[in-house]
Amino acid sequence: MGLSLTQKVIGEHLAGGDPSTPGSEIGIRIDQVITPDATGVLCYLQFESMGLERVRVKRAVAYADHVVYHFDAKNAADHRYLQTAAHKYGSWFSLPGNGICHQIHQERFAVPGDTLLGSDSHSPTAGGLGMLAIGAGGLDVTVALGGGPYWLPMPSVVNVRLEGRLPEWVTAKDVVLEMARRVSVKGGIGKIFEYTGPGAASLSPYERCTICNMGTEIGATTSIFASDDRTLDYLTRLGRPEDFRAIGPDDDAEYDAEMTIDLSSLEPLVALPSMPDHVVPVREVAGTKIDQVIVGSCTNGGYEDLLAVAKILEGRTVDPHTNFVIAPSSKQALEMIAREGLLPGILASGANLSESTCGACIGVGHVPAPGQKSLRSFNRNFPARSGVKGDQVYLASPEVCTVAAIAGKLVDPRDWNGPAPSKTLPEKFLGTRAGLIEPAANPSAAAIVRADHITDIPLADPPADSMSGEVLIVTGDDITTDDIVPATAEMLSNWANIDAVASFIFKRIDPEFPTRALARGGGWIVGGTNYGQGSSREHAAMGPMYMGIKGVIAKSFARIHKANLVNFGLLPLTFADPAVYDAIGQGDVLIAEGVHAGIDAGRFTMRNETRGMSFDVEIELTERERTLLKAGGVLPYTRDHGLAA
Repeated sequence: MGLSLTQKVIGEHLAGGDPSTPGSEIGIRIDQVITPDATGVLCYLQFESMGLERVRVKRAVAYADHVVYHFDAKNAADHRYLQTAAHKYGSWFSLPGNGICHQIHQERFAVPGDTLLGSDSHSPTAGGLGMLAIGAGGLDVTVALGGGPYWLPMPSVVNVRLEGRLPEWVTAKDVVLEMARRVSVKGGIGKIFEYTGPGAASLSPYERCTICNMGTEIGATTSIFASDDRTLDYLTRLGRPEDFRAIGPDDDAEYDAEMTIDLSSLEPLVALPSMPDHVVPVREVAGTKIDQVIVGSCTNGGYEDLLAVAKILEGRTVDPHTNFVIAPSSKQALEMIAREGLLPGILASGANLSESTCGACIGVGHVPAPGQKSLRSFNRNFPARSGVKGDQVYLASPEVCTVAAIAGKLVDPRDWNGPAPSKTLPEKFLGTRAGLIEPAANPSAAAIVRADHITDIPLADPPADSMSGEVLIVTGDDITTDDIVPATAEMLSNWANIDAVASFIFKRIDPEFPTRALARGGGWIVGGTNYGQGSSREHAAMGPMYMGIKGVIAKSFARIHKANLVNFGLLPLTFADPAVYDAIGQGDVLIAEGVHAGIDAGRFTMRNETRGMSFDVEIELTERERTLLKAGGVLPYTRDHGLAA
């Protein structure tokens, strides 16, 4: 029996466990680590708190990409801390405005066959270059920075066989939107999607990265493509042919499941508000007036996307009633467009240029007015993520976005009066490396600069054997980490201050939650299915821990958030009978007895004192996770026993 690409990479990096059984815990050694600023500041604070002195991976890069605008002096201070900590501890640092971590990493550092762990949920982007790249919570990433393996349940591996070739006006964005349409935002939980077949070979590595990036939106652990001749061509154009390695699945590889997509049968698609799996053909909603269009983000703001935008705009102007913003995902991409003489045409069209930042994707900048319809080439359109409650955000390819900006409405580009843009790539991808700072040659002489607002990381106490508390909030299904702790400009100014973080928890859903939780001394959170989907930000677990929250009882959890709860010592409980969810209300007092034995057994009984009923909860953990949870999480465990392995 042959091996899949996933099995090959995991086999080469296996640190423990049995990868032949999906669901069993495995540990993998990590080659590269990336930390964007929004989560990276905490990663390096935790690195310091563990007493570690030097990163122990092949390559670590800290990126300043989420809070580039520096609305507050604390933003710049956070970047100064991150830059000086990275410099001292052995990481590269990417300056603000240099670009978004995932785009720069595929340009500068991604290596086929290596493993990558990132404290951002879109870290699987590098899977388009044959890396096994996974997003995780900051504590897991910190452990990897220190040389520890990354532990996770072995995902099932799904072979997504791509047949045919993409027709004109159909793009990689449409491939992954089709995946979202087919499997939903929950359909990839516990899975790795491995793309194979002649259709996969026809896609450029950049297009493959787009697909891997948005695999996060269907809950996938990661997505991956083979590294082949097209990968070598791409790395050669980037000036990195020495990083190439040919690696792919065996012809007789076996998978846990398979699905097929005929690329030639696809058409331009759009995700309607307000979830990435609410996908329909563009033709079904053609004519919808669009007030704002943005091309950018780590999904679709690279050189190939900007090239298509420039070709479509050539000699044309943007609809005067539509605000068109272009946010390149890296300075290199913008530099290349400028060197090729395409930037003047973009500016002459009436389009506006924004900095290379995550910015608008997380609701920082370019927030639409209430009631406006915004069409974006981003990866997420969760409710209110754009920065305004009740937003109407659509997702589509840069090509569909640009045509809509010209027309002022959604148009099936196949019905448009212009030709499909050609994407002839230059022989060399030229771009300055001025935005990248190497690690310190003499770490002992490097000083870390830490502003007063940056607080120490709090440690949780071990869970008590008997717990009683009020249900502080009952949420619905598909609650995102944006719902728990939104990445607003104000929040991002206090990202490294746990007191401030706590004041934002659930404020978007229930403005009184922080006050109520602190007044009650903590309690319980009750959630529906897929609780904690979206961003990997561990603030959504750390904040509740700081407020005294004992645990979350949900129908099911998103992978990264469940791990974050364990890492910070909170109980991730699921209803043994999901119907009990409907019988619990905010304000109910819940009592848990025999918690320690229940953690070991994976199940215990809770009592709802308010309603006079008892119900069973389950807590599915590995032996390693049980050990960490009973210690109060990773940091208390590390304090008492050393680096968690």
